[in-house]
Amino acid sequence: MKSHPVPDISNDPLLQPYQLKHLTLKNRIMSTAHEPAYSDDGMPKDRYRLYHLEKAKGGIAMTMTAGSASVAPDSPPAFGNLLAYKDEIVPWLKKLTDDCHEHDCAVMIQLTHLGRRTGWNKGDWLPVLAPSPVREPAHRAFPKEIEDWDIERIIGDYADAAERMQAAGLDGIEFEAYGHLMDQFWSPATNRRNDEFGGTLENRMRFSNVVVDAVRKRVGPDFIVGMRLVADENWEQGLSKEDGIEIARRFAASGKIDFLNIIRGHIEHDAELNEVIPIQGMRSAPHLDFAGEVRSITKFPVFHAARIADVATARHAIAEGKLDMVGMTRAHIADPHIVNKIRAGREAEIRPCVGATYCLDRIYEGGEALCIHNAATGREGLIPHIIPKSEGAKRKALVIGAGPAGLEAARVLASRGHQVEVLEAMGEAGGQINLLARNPRRKEMIGIIDWRVEELRRLGVPIHFNTYAEEDDILSRDADLVVVATGGMPQSPSLSEGGDLVVSSWDIIAGTVKPEGPVLLFDDNGAHPGMTAAEMIANQGIELELVSPERFFAPEMGGMNHVPYARAFARPNVRVTINTRLLGVRRDGNSLIATLGSDFDKAVRQERRVAQVVVEHATEANDGLYKALKPHAKNLGAVDYKALIARQYPIEMRHPDGKFDLIRIGDAVSSRNIHASIYEALRIMSLL
Repeated sequence: MKSHPVPDISNDPLLQPYQLKHLTLKNRIMSTAHEPAYSDDGMPKDRYRLYHLEKAKGGIAMTMTAGSASVAPDSPPAFGNLLAYKDEIVPWLKKLTDDCHEHDCAVMIQLTHLGRRTGWNKGDWLPVLAPSPVREPAHRAFPKEIEDWDIERIIGDYADAAERMQAAGLDGIEFEAYGHLMDQFWSPATNRRNDEFGGTLENRMRFSNVVVDAVRKRVGPDFIVGMRLVADENWEQGLSKEDGIEIARRFAASGKIDFLNIIRGHIEHDAELNEVIPIQGMRSAPHLDFAGEVRSITKFPVFHAARIADVATARHAIAEGKLDMVGMTRAHIADPHIVNKIRAGREAEIRPCVGATYCLDRIYEGGEALCIHNAATGREGLIPHIIPKSEGAKRKALVIGAGPAGLEAARVLASRGHQVEVLEAMGEAGGQINLLARNPRRKEMIGIIDWRVEELRRLGVPIHFNTYAEEDDILSRDADLVVVATGGMPQSPSLSEGGDLVVSSWDIIAGTVKPEGPVLLFDDNGAHPGMTAAEMIANQGIELELVSPERFFAPEMGGMNHVPYARAFARPNVRVTINTRLLGVRRDGNSLIATLGSDFDKAVRQERRVAQVVVEHATEANDGLYKALKPHAKNLGAVDYKALIARQYPIEMRHPDGKFDLIRIGDAVSSRNIHASIYEALRIMSLL
């Protein structure tokens, strides 16, 4: 393994300490508050704790928990929020904080009342409230106008919650004021009151000022209290840049707030949320200069995070004086050991955040945060981020396929100390990721492959390209472990006729078939492949009808990734049809006639005259090699799922005369997604 020279870190801006009041932060990198939805009954139990502890072990200076923790029962969890209004949260947070402190990592928490940004049919089914009864489309509730007794109660709830956080030993708290109750009072878009809480800027700030005063009185002058606030809603009807910066200036001058964590934009709809939290294909660090402007005006500690995904951008932010602490939040979901790798001169080994935003999409769709290509994140209690050496015999492993599953399998096996070779039929690694990266907006996804290829080079694992492996080739190589990661091939949905007249989404994405309009694209998968083909057709100005049998298009994708597709499909040349199924295709002269039907009324039939029919029906397993190898395998290809789930050796002897153990992973098993393939490779290979 290549050795690394010890770098000179004395002048690295990112590795310099920062003094925040009495708290010395050992470097300038933090993870900002977010809710990974790992809570259990609203408590940060072991899964939640281990997730933050991993970042502490990885060298980060400060991790912020919760995004946000609710201070009151009528702020019910919209996406797995912690419940800061319950006394039982204190010991759980204390254990998390104590564990992180052992690694010299500060811990803070973000507190909020969600106001209208939640639903009435969650938690205790209490009415949703807001400064004015203005609906938030994202969560669909129609709030009641907050009353005087609500305000009095919620002020006390904030103070009680802050006191609990102080009792848990946290280093500080941060108020959430973007899209939540505090700034719902600030924004003219959500505050239409004509009493002492509405109208002038001073009146609109009254609620947040009273909350800050109540909290300060409760926790004292020494406890760190900050605010993550929107300083410009970038919205004609919302909070202006001038008023937003003035709010920041007033808090900075008040002596009651210790830092500002700057946000720009609003989160009324998914489209606007994308501008606040950019995904792949969008500009890197789009609000960094604005945060720097606020810092320059206020002369006050400023933190910020918004798609600062790489070390170079983070270093620039600190070196140029734009920020005091830089948030690399999604980057730490991809690699919690960023700081340690910088310190060790291994910056090139940092697993990149590719901006897929699988993490956030899963949260907003009611799941838990998972990184698209680091399957250990959120599973720290089960799977280590740093792969340990195997305590068993060293194996000679052969991995067939250099897509994401095969590369991950090879990486983990080599890290375990096994001798590994990879055979790949194509002339480059990547598999289906090479296809999806042909969409210019998603080209960053190739980082999933590039990082693994470089890791295999570092680990000394050869990849043999243009090598189409067949049964005899495998048998002649004398391996004792064979991993089949041959992926899948596009398949068509079942049609009554015309299966030979359609083309696949792969044909369009790869460019092997040129789109000819009008096009009907039938997506019976609901994930990125069909959407990518449709977007590429739409972007060429070709007339397109996207047909889905689902209640809405692309149900396998979350709201963040929905946005750029929806934007493309909003064009006049695109029509979206839901609750409709492609039944068959027939030729009529130079045209095709597509017959459409309904699952809800079998008698309904429609026809479309088009030039081209494109179909997306996921993939079928490319399993020919696996089936040929099964009779030669000691385990006959079987994996003991009970053992796998229990994190025990998952391969059992079924054929003593077999030549090797055989494992099939990824789309070679069945059509799933990138994360599933990588997780399958990691969870199995880390046990061998």
